[in-house]
Amino acid sequence: MKKITFAALLLVGLCVVGSPRAVAQDSSSQSATADGTADAITDQQLTLLRRDIRSIKKQLIAANLTLTDSEATNFWQVYEQYSAETDRINDTRMAIIKEYSEDYGTLTDDQADNLIRRWLDTDIEQTKLRQRYVAIFRKVLPGKKAATFFQLDRRISTMIDLQLTSQLPLAQSQD
Repeated sequence: MKKITFAALLLVGLCVVGSPRAVAQDSSSQSATADGTADAITDQQLTLLRRDIRSIKKQLIAANLTLTDSEATNFWQVYEQYSAETDRINDTRMAIIKEYSEDYGTLTDDQADNLIRRWLDTDIEQTKLRQRYVAIFRKVLPGKKAATFFQLDRRISTMIDLQLTSQLPLAQSQD
């Protein structure tokens, strides 16, 4: 049953990620000729999308991580802190993606190099955050449950990254 729940919520999550992305791309392609309103709408859509993804991620974790009442109380407090720190890293990723989409078509080699290095820096930051939080989650959960959380977190994040990055055109395609 948990696998079905996980798959169903993941499918919903991927649909949520996929559909507004297309709208955002349409809006940003129109923003060059619009009065700036399209960018504001895109930012608003992005904010709503990220909120939906956070909610779905939390639902997936809740559906697949068996916790006692005591564990749940402590876990979700720590999770909120972890999630807030993850959001800061994701803010940087979104800024990089926005910069990439704005510069796409005129991207120089140096700009491409800078963008990919900054993107990779966010991967390093995320890994360091996970490493730091292993000990913190371990204080509120037994080892297997803490490990399960990080497996879920990693799987969900990887799937979201895959969906997101597959929507971006390759840098050399702009030539």
